[in-house]
Parts: sequence; C-alpha cells; structure tokens
Amino acid sequence: MGVAVIGASMTKFGQRDAWIRELLSQAGEECLVDAGVAPDDVEHLYVSNMASGEFEGQTGVMNALAHDLGVLPAYSERVDQTSSSGGAGIYEAWQSVASGASDMTLLVGGEKMTHKTTGQATDIIASITHPDEYKHGVTLPSFAGMTARHYLERFDAPRESLARVAVKNHKNGVDNPKAQFQKEITMEKALESPIIADPLRLYDFCPITDGSAALMFTTEERAKEITDEYALVSGVGGATDTHVVHERDDPTIMGGVVESSEQAYEMAGLGPDDLDVAELHDMFTILEFLQLEGIGVAEQGTAWEMAMDGATAKDGDLPINTSGGLKSKGHPLGASGVAQGVEIYEQLVGEAGPRQVEADTALACNVGGFGNCVITTIMEAAE
Repeated sequence: MGVAVIGASMTKFGQRDAWIRELLSQAGEECLVDAGVAPDDVEHLYVSNMASGEFEGQTGVMNALAHDLGVLPAYSERVDQTSSSGGAGIYEAWQSVASGASDMTLLVGGEKMTHKTTGQATDIIASITHPDEYKHGVTLPSFAGMTARHYLERFDAPRESLARVAVKNHKNGVDNPKAQFQKEITMEKALESPIIADPLRLYDFCPITDGSAALMFTTEERAKEITDEYALVSGVGGATDTHVVHERDDPTIMGGVVESSEQAYEMAGLGPDDLDVAELHDMFTILEFLQLEGIGVAEQGTAWEMAMDGATAKDGDLPINTSGGLKSKGHPLGASGVAQGVEIYEQLVGEAGPRQVEADTALACNVGGFGNCVITTIMEAAE
C-alpha cells in the first residue's frame, strides 16, 4: 500500500525551558493542524525518544502524549534506537500504514538534554557504545577523531575539507528559523577552534539540544482526498552494523548506511543519481563524507572532493543538509531523524522557504551510535 506524508512540524531547536512532554505536545499539535487531521482520526501514535528516563526521569512518554493530544484510544508506542530513534520511528510509521494496520499514523520525536551538564549528557550518550569500549573511555567523539585521522591520511584529504562541511551547514542554518544556530562561521574560525578529538575541533561537532519534530502518515489514497500537497515514502531500509566498532573490516565504510540505502533504493526503484537533495546525520563532520560514500553518491575516499568543489552546497549538484544538518540545526537525539524527514518533506512540497531547492526525490539517512544502526528513507513528490 502506498504511504504518504501529509503534514509536518518542528519546534525551535536549542536550549528550551520546556520539558519533554511539552516539546512533544507542541510538535504533535502543530502537525495535526498542518495535516488538517482531527485528533480522533489518529489510529497509531509513535514517539521517537532515546533517553527521557535518563535525562529527566520521565518514562511512558507515549501514553502521556496520547492523552495530551487527545488521540485516545490510538495505539501508542515509544521507539528507541539510540540516536537513530527518529529514523526508526519513520520506519515504524511507514510499516503501520503500509501493512494496513493504520490509515492515519502520527510520529513525534523529541529529546530534552540541555538541563544536564556537558559531562552528564555525554555520559548518557556514551552508553550507546559497547561496555568494553566504554570502560576504556572510548566515546563517540573519540571514534570520530580516530576515523577522521585515518580518512584524511588514507585518502590524502585536506583538513580544510572537514571545515567546509561545518561552514556549509552553518550557512544553511541561517535560513532555518527552527535551527539552534542561525549564524555563519568562517573557515578560519572552524580551523582554529579548540581541539576536541584530534583532528576534529569544536566546529566539527553538533551541539546538545532540546527539541521535537513530527510527521503525519496516511495511505496514498486518503492523501489524495485530503490535499494536493503530499510526499510519498517510496523507499525505506534499516540495517545494523557491529556493536564493537573495531571489529569492522574498514572503519571508513559504514556498513549500515550501505545496506539500508541499498534496501531503500531497491524498494523505490531508484539509485544515487536520482537524488535531488539529502539530509545526512552529521553528528560529526566526518560522517557527512562517510554517508555520501555509503549511499553511493561518491566513491570511497572521494566525498571530501565534493565538499571542496561545492557540489554539496545549496546551489551545488546535490544539496546536502539544507536544514543546517545536526551541526547547525541541533541534535535532540530522538527528534533528529524525524526532523530530517520534515526537511525533505518540506523540500518536496515546496515549503522550505529560503532553503528551497528544486527537488522531486529526496533521501534522509539517520545514524545510531557510530553507525551501529541506520535508517535510510527516500521520499518523492506526488505527481
């Protein structure tokens, strides 16, 4: 059964006074309005959230949201797939409609993080890693630093190529009123910022963020009855890589990205050359390169050339992270993958404002941990 997205919303990302329940409710309510759907029409409600219990002692967020939105007695479920929880929520919502189990499914993703210290938040996020790695102090930033060093040396890539990713995504974020950072940065500022995990510096990392985002899914048949402006989920795939990162044959190949994108392409009957715009999980700048290669847009070891040539800029051959990406928009864990879906949906229906590019086919890739689990989604504009 064809699955369509007919509405989307996103709260302001950044440091928010609101708690997780309020953030989820705001995005959910705005999505209902955007889709023109009454609360009692919602049959399934999915909430993408990684760690509301760890961050603020709040569990049962799906039950609370169902009550707050007035969607009772809809089936509700919390989806946790670490930092790819949002993408996993898209997969769950797509399955619920495609299977015929639901004709109207609301997905809301969110996380409240900024009230914790950087050390506390980092420790919660680091729980994603394998216990044997964690006890030796190996965190996601350290994985990123080691992989970036290996990539730059192995493929003779200049350090400036990573800085260009940060500069590009900050520039895109200026045009996103919901982004955490709406300011440009210079190459000099990116290259001279403090070292976090050599060779990666401060501006190679995304921020700790509060925020929520939502999408409304329904059947293609019902979408046509409701609106002329909708997008079709034509392909979706999910995959899992080794939990222990050093067990991978090549640390510069994200196997979960490769496998999930191949699944999505096959389902959609499309390939890398058909993409017009993409949202990639740039938790660290190096991940934009690894995902460009994983989704087949660039050969291994060549994605850095796209950054240097401007091919991934908003006016380039394949605009990447027009939203500002996690780097500028922010990374509220459970919301990030949903927000990626919001961006590609808005691009396809022509609602991206100053970020708008010409696009009929779009891809979003949401990564959990350091490639431990990945969801790739392809949407197409309705004909």
